[in-house]
Amino acid sequence: MNKNLIYPLLIVLASSSYGILSTIIKVAMQHGFESAEAVTSQYVIGFSLALLLFILTQRKLPSLSKQKLGILIFGGLLTGTTGIVYGKSLDYLPASLAVVMLFQFTWIGMFIDCLLRRRLPKREEVISLIFLFAGTILAAGILDVDLSGIAWQGWVYGFAAAVSFSIFIQINSRPTEGVSTIARMTIMSFFALVLISIFLTPEIVWNGQLFGAGLWKFGLALGLFGIILPILLFTIAVPKVGGGMASILSAMELPVAIIVSVVVLHESLTWVQIAGILLVLFGMTLPALLTRNKEI
Repeated sequence: MNKNLIYPLLIVLASSSYGILSTIIKVAMQHGFESAEAVTSQYVIGFSLALLLFILTQRKLPSLSKQKLGILIFGGLLTGTTGIVYGKSLDYLPASLAVVMLFQFTWIGMFIDCLLRRRLPKREEVISLIFLFAGTILAAGILDVDLSGIAWQGWVYGFAAAVSFSIFIQINSRPTEGVSTIARMTIMSFFALVLISIFLTPEIVWNGQLFGAGLWKFGLALGLFGIILPILLFTIAVPKVGGGMASILSAMELPVAIIVSVVVLHESLTWVQIAGILLVLFGMTLPALLTRNKEI
C-alpha cells in the first residue's frame, strides 16, 4: 500500500470506531443502564486493557519531560471530557442528532488548526467543509424533524463534545518522541479515567453493576472502540497528516454512526440520508483529489 495512504486510512479507522459508540451506549440504556454508567465502564475497562497491553509489551514507564507529560495529561483529560459531555448529550438528544452535534468538530478543528498555524484555510479545505456540512444535515435526517421540543442542555452538551474532540485531535498532532504508542495510550487513558471517576459513576466497580449486572459487556465494546483503537490510531497517524486534515478525515464517524444505528437500533434510512452520506464521503476525499490534480 502507498505509504501516503496508510496514515489517512488509520484516521478513517479511528473515527469509524468512534462512530459505533453512540449506538452501543443507546443499547446499554435499553438494557436498563444509565449513560453515565456506560461511559464509566468504557473508561474503566479501556484503561484496564491499555494497562494489560503495557505490562505485556513494556512494563517500564518512559522518562517524560514536563512538556511531554503535559501533552499526555491534557490529551487524557480531553478524552475523558469528550466522553462525559457526549454521554450527557445522549440523555437529551436522539443518537443521530447527538452525532451531528459532535460532527461539528470538523469545522471547529479546522478553525483551531488555522489559528495555531496562523494561516488561512486552503481552498480545498473550505470546499471540503461545505460538502461535509451539507452532507451532515442530509445524513442526519433532521430536515423534517421538529427540534423545538429538545432541551437546551442537549445542544450545549453536544457542542461541548465537538469542541473537546477538536482540541483532542490537535493535541494528538503533537509528537512525543521517546514515548511509545502503547505507553502514550496507557498514560492518557489513566488520566481520562481519573476525570471520569470524579464526575461520573465510579461506584459501578464495587456495587455490582459492572460485573454482576452485565455492564462489562458494553464496557468491553466501548473500551475497545472508544479508548484502545482510536487513541492508538490517532497517536500514530495525526502527527503525520496534521490536525486540520485529521478533522476532515474524521468525518467518517458520521456515516458509520448512521449505518450502525440503522442495523442495530433499526432506525429508518431514507434516500436523502443516503445522499448525505455520499456527500460526506465525497467531502472527505475531495482535498486528496484536488491535491493530486495539482501535482499532475
